[in-house]
Amino acid sequence: MGDLSDIRVFLAVAQQRSFTAAARQLSMTPPTVTRAVSALEQSLGVQLLLR
Repeated sequence: MGDLSDIRVFLAVAQQRSFTAAARQLSMTPPTVTRAVSALEQSLGVQLLLR
């Protein structure tokens, strides 16, 4: 399973309904947020978000 930071990023994206807004909220760059969600999806073996 993904680490807790990837889960925290996923939750922010889901709540904000935006990778960019989640990145702002978490003080991260949008590519970093995208990589974290992708890593979580890969570790779980499922697609969590439609892009």
